[in-house]
Amino acid sequence: MGNASKAKGTAWESALVSYFREHHNPEARRNVQMGAKDIGDIAGYYLHAVEAKAEKTITLADYIVQANREAVHAGEPFGCAVVKRRMKGAADAYVVRDLATDVRLMNRLRDMEAALKDASFDRWFDIDEGHREVAA
Repeated sequence: MGNASKAKGTAWESALVSYFREHHNPEARRNVQMGAKDIGDIAGYYLHAVEAKAEKTITLADYIVQANREAVHAGEPFGCAVVKRRMKGAADAYVVRDLATDVRLMNRLRDMEAALKDASFDRWFDIDEGHREVAA
């Protein structure tokens, strides 16, 4: 990997960390690379190992294999790739995972919402209302 490619990747990871810190988790950070036991590029995206990709040629299958492997190494239940869109910033990136991973994530979300609704309907209602947004 040339220095220009490394700099581009580092800049993308830094942009994602900034976005996560502002919109998701103020503790998000770049990970130190671990070689064969790599744990993903970014820590702090809840329950995920994140593989950050800013490449001209997009190879989704490779990204997902890598993200899923790194999720295992990181002890996270889900892996995803956050792929840069050309000429766009972090908010417009693509979050990519395989369908099996996405179904596991949706099943967890469904089950946790049901548990919260059973434990405290008013709390569930307040949280649900706060997160209801129409996709623009």
